[in-house]
Amino acid sequence: MRAWVLKKQSKIEERPLKLVEVETPYPKDDEIRVKVLVCGVCRTDIHIAEGDLPLKKDNLILGHEIVGIVDKTGKGVKRFKVGDKVGVSWLNSTCGKCKFCLSGRENYCPNFKCTGWDVDGGYAEYTIIKEDFALNLNDIKLEAEDVAPLMCPGIAGYCAFKLTDIEKGEKLGLYGFGPTAYYVLKVANRLGIDTYVSTRSQKNIEAAKKAGAIWAADASKKDLPCKLDRSIVFPPAGNLVEPALKKLEVGGILVLAPVSMSTIEIKNYSQNLWGRDIRTLFNVKKSWGEEFLNIADEMQIKMGKEVFPFEKLQDALILVRKGEIKEPNAVIKIS
Repeated sequence: MRAWVLKKQSKIEERPLKLVEVETPYPKDDEIRVKVLVCGVCRTDIHIAEGDLPLKKDNLILGHEIVGIVDKTGKGVKRFKVGDKVGVSWLNSTCGKCKFCLSGRENYCPNFKCTGWDVDGGYAEYTIIKEDFALNLNDIKLEAEDVAPLMCPGIAGYCAFKLTDIEKGEKLGLYGFGPTAYYVLKVANRLGIDTYVSTRSQKNIEAAKKAGAIWAADASKKDLPCKLDRSIVFPPAGNLVEPALKKLEVGGILVLAPVSMSTIEIKNYSQNLWGRDIRTLFNVKKSWGEEFLNIADEMQIKMGKEVFPFEKLQDALILVRKGEIKEPNAVIKIS
């Protein structure tokens, strides 16, 4: 099969991925082989390619926003049959035996394996995943190109949203407004939650208002009009944490969504942190992913996406890296 393989980490402008022929994988007893239709482009792929994140596997195939068709099943597979439509997300597998897996908190599993980082991902004609971790898309009506971004920014955003424990009638703050925050805003709207967005970009301010935000502006320049019950910080900027806490009601919850973040400093514990909780998004849960996909399909949530042919993957990565992509999401069409 054809696959884009990362042999050596370097700047994405140096085109570190190579389109080569590799052996087509064969599923084990509990695995399915997926013929990849499309795979979304995520900035995490760029971080891995450039060396911001350590390389965990030689000759790695990146990509973790996968939509495809079951092409072959292992002999023990029961959940899927050939021809089923499936999705593959960041969550590729866990041990299934530790205290976290046994209590429905598999995102904390010490053996959590990531698609396109620990194991080969979707920038290829085929990929393999254990049947227990594939997402069933047979009843999803959205087109494959619209589903692919749901596999990472969509699911990750929803998992961050779930961590807030917010209820109808409460006020939600979102700091940063990219695709992840967009999906959160749409779900919050559906649940009758007033949402306030802080972002520096005038383009994103207008996009947030259009998407249903009650208020959108740069909170560092324009004061939020009220206190909030829950907030989520999306940018990896530690300097946002104390200002976000300051705008929370006592009893409020602040969720930090980034994988990494610059230094966090709380200068006034008593005024800004005391009586408030900070939670962090640590990987994703399959059950929340399935829940979000059903909500997104019911609402027909779509974002702008630019679709690239398989051969132009590296061009797409460069455009995303430079912030020059025309739409919020880039999707690679493979077959």
